[in-house]
Amino acid sequence: MRTKIVTVLAAGLLAMSLAACGSNATDADNEGTTGGGMGKIAVLLPDSKSSPRWETADRVFFEQTFQKAGLTPDDYIISNAEGDPAVQRSQADQAITDGAKVLLLVNLDNGSGAAIIDTAKAQGVTVIDYDRLTVGGKADYYVSGDATAAGRLQGQGIVDDLKGAATPQIAILDGAPTDSFATDLAKGYHEVLDPLFDSGEFELVDSQAVKDWDGATALTIFEQMLTASNNKIDGVVAANDTIANAVVSGLKSANLPMIPLSGLDGTIPALQHILAGEQTFTVYFSYGTQAELAGNLAVQLLKGEEPSGITASVDNEGVEVPAMLIDPVTVRSDKIEETVIADGLITWKDICVGEYAQYCPEDATN
Repeated sequence: MRTKIVTVLAAGLLAMSLAACGSNATDADNEGTTGGGMGKIAVLLPDSKSSPRWETADRVFFEQTFQKAGLTPDDYIISNAEGDPAVQRSQADQAITDGAKVLLLVNLDNGSGAAIIDTAKAQGVTVIDYDRLTVGGKADYYVSGDATAAGRLQGQGIVDDLKGAATPQIAILDGAPTDSFATDLAKGYHEVLDPLFDSGEFELVDSQAVKDWDGATALTIFEQMLTASNNKIDGVVAANDTIANAVVSGLKSANLPMIPLSGLDGTIPALQHILAGEQTFTVYFSYGTQAELAGNLAVQLLKGEEPSGITASVDNEGVEVPAMLIDPVTVRSDKIEETVIADGLITWKDICVGEYAQYCPEDATN
């Protein structure tokens, strides 16, 4: 997937209060009430294993956005396939049966995602690819963070961390090979790192993809990298925080010192690692902004309104898809407050627990 135009659509982070996370409308059977009973919006989340963000951030922000737009729980459905493409397809079919007219899809792979889109569009349902573009699919819109820009920040962050080091040895753990977002992320950090590998200034130890972004798989791969390199790894590009957490575990198990390490998502474990010096940085998108943009787009489409704010497009195998793309930011210890915490779902009290409390600002839990 190639980004054609990148436009900053959301410059600030949202300072949003935490909404109650109780029951959602996954079992609602009534017709939607918004817009004269024109149907429902269905959000299809992928899992809760690859990253906690899907349940702790995206779900909550979607609920907030829909409620702010005047929808009731009868007007939307939020489902999580927990990593099973067959379950996600069943959830999509059921949502359409229950009256969904707009789908927000985070696919588990391109093939199953395309099948969901084809079925939906055959029944007149509009589809928004959320976070991951379904390559070869026919989604009507795409809302995501700019993955290639995020990858560039990951690559540059590692370069900055290793400034002055003599021929640092770099390991790369990519995201899921079935995920277009992971592909675009890798494109970004390779833009930064490949010239250094080619010149001999940096040396690539190994690069492997982590199936399903799975932490246990990442740990196994990283431990194998350590063994093969005789523990000579000076920095790691970890595609997300789940993978970064596995790297920290691997280093601790081998009684090795911490090394420059990237991430993505701004999870609580990552922020704890950053404060403790176990992970040097993560890259973060305002998920509040992303979900609000996607949620409001879905509401406009449900009501039959002309979508607003779309000034970008992405190329999906020769088809230009209208898009909204969010800019990423690098988060180090001094930026946690103004980025992740400012989004409103994670607090210092969530981060500053157990052994990590000692690394927090003195007034963090007040």
